[in-house]
Amino acid sequence: MATTDHSLSDASTLTGWFKSSYSGPSNGDCLEVAAGHAHVPVRDSKRPTGPALLFPAASWADFVSAVRRGEFGASSA
Repeated sequence: MATTDHSLSDASTLTGWFKSSYSGPSNGDCLEVAAGHAHVPVRDSKRPTGPALLFPAASWADFVSAVRRGEFGASSA
């Protein structure tokens, strides 16, 4: 399992992957995250053996909170 500070070359070596309940049933353009690790790994659902990006848990939590608040939504202008 090759890793750097910010990525994992073979994401299939980790367990606990899940997709958001907002993901569609087609298994299309989805991100998966794996719980229970020191950093939060994120991968493309279409490439389960592909690379994963690793985020510090606090940074991932901040990102998810910002998404829930709508900070990345389309502008109403």
